[in-house]
Amino acid sequence: MWKQKHLTFSARRRGCHLITREVLEQLPELAEVNVGLLHLFIQHTSASLTVNENADPDVRGDLERHLNVMVPESAPYYEHTLEGPDDMPAHIKSVLIGPSLSLPISDGRLALGTWQGIYLCEHRDHGGARRVVATIQGE
Repeated sequence: MWKQKHLTFSARRRGCHLITREVLEQLPELAEVNVGLLHLFIQHTSASLTVNENADPDVRGDLERHLNVMVPESAPYYEHTLEGPDDMPAHIKSVLIGPSLSLPISDGRLALGTWQGIYLCEHRDHGGARRVVATIQGE
């Protein structure tokens, strides 16, 4: 079986946001899959997806703060500056974290670890709503 849907996530402030529950709410089809994969692909160049700690929100804040140190705004060597000081750093952060995830499905559920959750990392100050293509493959 193959299924594909477009998921929409409301605009968020800059930072790393736990979206596992929203993904599951938008994909009731997962319950039909005994064994398979869920592939998620974010259709933006200034946001990214990753898997990390799902319990302590301090982790999300620490990740955002560390990314801001690694990739500062207004670096003098940036040439792509027309869209504001947060745009080029957003592109770099997106490259570092990545646009997609492949997650196992077992017995109709995502086979995430006990402390794992799906993050949408918003790298712009005002990024707007985000679209993710979800592809389910399985039986």
